[in-house]
Amino acid sequence: MYGHRKRRPPGVEGEGGETPTAPRREKTPEERREDLIAYAFRALAGRALSEAELRAKLQRRSDDEALVEDILARVRDLGYQDDTQVARAENARRGVGAFRVRQTLKRRGLDEAVIQETLESRDPDQEQEAVLELLERRWPTFMRKKDPAASAYAFLARRGFSGGLIWPAIREMQERAGLEGAGEDPDES
Repeated sequence: MYGHRKRRPPGVEGEGGETPTAPRREKTPEERREDLIAYAFRALAGRALSEAELRAKLQRRSDDEALVEDILARVRDLGYQDDTQVARAENARRGVGAFRVRQTLKRRGLDEAVIQETLESRDPDQEQEAVLELLERRWPTFMRKKDPAASAYAFLARRGFSGGLIWPAIREMQERAGLEGAGEDPDES
């Protein structure tokens, strides 16, 4: 189990007990290209990657910048990589607000125009419903805290929702729970 090495046939061991290795032949440019494109497809099969993310992965595998750009163009032309699709998928995630979507897309290296277009397509009513849904689900947990409104606000702010969406939802939940006046919006004080 542990500590056992694979057994080698007799007479195969080299000096020091190591197996002699045959010198590796240099790969041809076609083989390097095929290996890199296969790697790109495997990486994209795992999850949708932005162009910047895929470029970084390919650059770790190859020093040839022209080859990396060629592979990026190829996967883009075949439709396997599209930054707008990555942005749409991130925008469609449930339970995250516009600030979190913006931050994630920037971190993933998307162009500012794509990010702005994605954020403009968000429906404010759906975002408000998402805030209420999250609060309804988590409200019993927040009620056990010393300051439920502050805990709820911090939770929703970490998820990327704006204060303009959070406070009305908190007030609504407090009214439902009969806690009127607790946790006033600090901007209104």
